[in-house]
Parts: sequence; structure tokens; C-alpha cells
Amino acid sequence: MAIAVYPGSFDPITKGHMDIVERAAQIFDELIVAVVHNPSKKPLFTMEERVEMIRVASQHLTNVTVKSFSGLLVDFAKKEKANAIVRGLRAVSDFEIEFQMALMNKTLYPQAETVFLTTTTDYAFISSSMVKEVASFGGDVREYLPPIVQERMAEKYGKEGT
Repeated sequence: MAIAVYPGSFDPITKGHMDIVERAAQIFDELIVAVVHNPSKKPLFTMEERVEMIRVASQHLTNVTVKSFSGLLVDFAKKEKANAIVRGLRAVSDFEIEFQMALMNKTLYPQAETVFLTTTTDYAFISSSMVKEVASFGGDVREYLPPIVQERMAEKYGKEGT
């Protein structure tokens, strides 16, 4: 059985992330969206909020589960018996750091291959940090987010149209 892990902070999950989730779910028997706790980041949403939003946004995909973890990705992948790690690429600039991480992960956990999926051009410019910044200034970010995230962003920023 092909089990893949798609890791990220997903603060918040965007339509670009969901594009990768939906496409990876077509490739693998099971896809685990793994929400990582990064102590060096100050997230807008709690871990529990991010996991719940992703669960709601991906509920139409029967082979997708959402879990959280902290520590090394490869340790989580081993625990889940994953044989693939999915990484999304928006631009060529993403590739260098992703390539280095893939090589490190391969040395730490040789049983897992890293699979890179490029985003569709519709979502190549979207990032969680950019969406949060635009929303914080009252900009309309609805077109970049799943409906559940639109609702939660509006609650966080106290604005309609966010």
C-alpha cells in the first residue's frame, strides 16, 4: 500500500495546498496531511484549528487523514509507515531548499521517496503568509481559501469579505 505524508504548517491551508492534497490523493492509496508544530513560528491558528479546517476542507477525499506532529518529519513518516513524502512546488525558487530537505530526509529514512508536485498556475503565487498579510489589511482573500478557512479568517480578523 502506498502511503504518503504531505507535511506543512498550513497556517492556514490555501486552495494551493488543497490542489496538492487532491492530486496526491489520486496518486496514493492513503495520504496523511501532517500539520507540523514549528516552535520558531507564531501561527495565526492553533494546531487544533488548523487540523480541523483541513479535515473539513478534505472531507470529500476518503483516503485523506489529517494528523499533527512535532519533531522530525522522518520520525513521523516512519511511525505512519509512509513510503512517500509529498512536497508542493510553486516556483523554481522553492526547489533548492526542497531538494536539500529531500536529500536529508532520504539519508535519515531511505524507505521514503520525496515526490514533488507543482501547483497549477492558478495557485502558483499563493502563500499562507501572503494571504494572512492581505487579510490583516482588510483585503479580500476569499478566492484563495477553502470556505471553512474563509469563515475562520473572517472571525480572526473580524471582517466580512476576508
